[in-house]
Amino acid sequence: MRGDPASCSRRYVREEVIEGQFTDLLGRLSFDEEVIDWVRDALHASHADERRDHDAAIKRLQGENKRLQDRIHAMYVDKLDGLIDAEFFERTSSGWREEQARCQRQIEQHQAADQSYLDEGVQLLELARSAQSLFSRQEPREKRRLLNFVLSNCVWKDGTIAAEFRQPFALLAETTGEAAALSGTLNASGAKSEIWLGD
Repeated sequence: MRGDPASCSRRYVREEVIEGQFTDLLGRLSFDEEVIDWVRDALHASHADERRDHDAAIKRLQGENKRLQDRIHAMYVDKLDGLIDAEFFERTSSGWREEQARCQRQIEQHQAADQSYLDEGVQLLELARSAQSLFSRQEPREKRRLLNFVLSNCVWKDGTIAAEFRQPFALLAETTGEAAALSGTLNASGAKSEIWLGD
């Protein structure tokens, strides 16, 4: 059975056995607050180039918006001085205002993309860290939703659940496991920083 973690159960398997195995699987995503702080810092650092691109695009669009506004103002003065008629002013300025509205929409899109990159990254980390405890407290329907979001290719075989983590949870599980393995040879802080910050 593949694709639906909640479909792994067989009638002769006790529900608490299945839930216990899913709980153990989700435990592979557990890490502490210190790791979240480190990864948040890494997200900020890796985001620097993208942020510069967004800032440059916003600055260009703001310049274009100002240029259009200056044109509208200058043409309005020409209308007041009788150099152009009202119909020409309305028709031309209307087109420029539409361009201004387009600029403003693009500015807002760049601003939203810049913030959502960090917000979504941190939210995924916090979900991964709390997935095990969330699963133990939720109602069956919410448990199914959580499992389907985090896991895929679930198989019940020989009394054991095998499942793959979806990305980015697969990377988080792998990194958490590597940090735990290294903690025996390095001090705990050294293990965490070598794995999490190195990657």
